[in-house]
Amino acid sequence: MLTTDSLRRIDREIAKYPPEQKKSAVMSALVIAQDEKGWLSNELMDYVAQYLGMAPVAVYEVASFYTMYNLKPTGRHKLTVCTCLPCGLQGSLAAADHLREKLGIGFNETTPDGRFTLKEGECMGACAMAPVVLVNNKKMHDYMSNEKLDKLLESLK
Repeated sequence: MLTTDSLRRIDREIAKYPPEQKKSAVMSALVIAQDEKGWLSNELMDYVAQYLGMAPVAVYEVASFYTMYNLKPTGRHKLTVCTCLPCGLQGSLAAADHLREKLGIGFNETTPDGRFTLKEGECMGACAMAPVVLVNNKKMHDYMSNEKLDKLLESLK
């Protein structure tokens, strides 16, 4: 279900833990699986669970708790806006409103062309640099004014 390269990467994560604790690599394994497939289907999570010797429900619990995991297909660019209180007081709620208006979608929705999915996130540890937007769980953009948000959207076409 995963490529040899992805399984090799998961094995490197497993090797960081004692042999009897290979389930400790579950978060990394899910990231690797998601990077390959784009999202985590139940079948893919079952595969990861089997590979790590875990009960599938334990993998589902991890995947459903953290917003970095996609439990359904997303747009090519997933934009996650931190909306916790400190960031909200620094303008992230207005930034989220701007993105919703520009994209014509709400949180947990994808644009009709499949380019963007908008997500609401919790604490990205960058309150002093708010508003922040995380793109595809990999690159954080800070101090996001409406102008910077518009430039970001344009650059992601």
